[in-house]
Amino acid sequence: MGMMCQVHRILNGQKLLSQFICLQSGLLSTGVGEISAMSLGFENPERIVILDDLLARRTAHAAGLQVWGTLRVLLEAKAIGVTSEIRTHVERLDSSGMYLSNELKQRILRLARE
Repeated sequence: MGMMCQVHRILNGQKLLSQFICLQSGLLSTGVGEISAMSLGFENPERIVILDDLLARRTAHAAGLQVWGTLRVLLEAKAIGVTSEIRTHVERLDSSGMYLSNELKQRILRLARE
């Protein structure tokens, strides 16, 4: 089985090449939204990229970007006092279709001391 590689050029606002991401077709199907988020990360390396898709997160990490998921954002929000608890937010994410294993939910709630 031959693996074709699509090369997506991540361009900064001046249309200069700032990074390439090689996506293995059939193994990694990263969408336009994830590619856009990674592009912004390359243009703003001091910023954190928010991605929940596991394959996109792995790609972004491999490219050297700092990546957080939604659950990390919730933990940080609680840590700085933006919210007093995250359990209801985690439950909403779960009920709205975001896949969260029971183990992951328990781990996040333990980290949040809930």
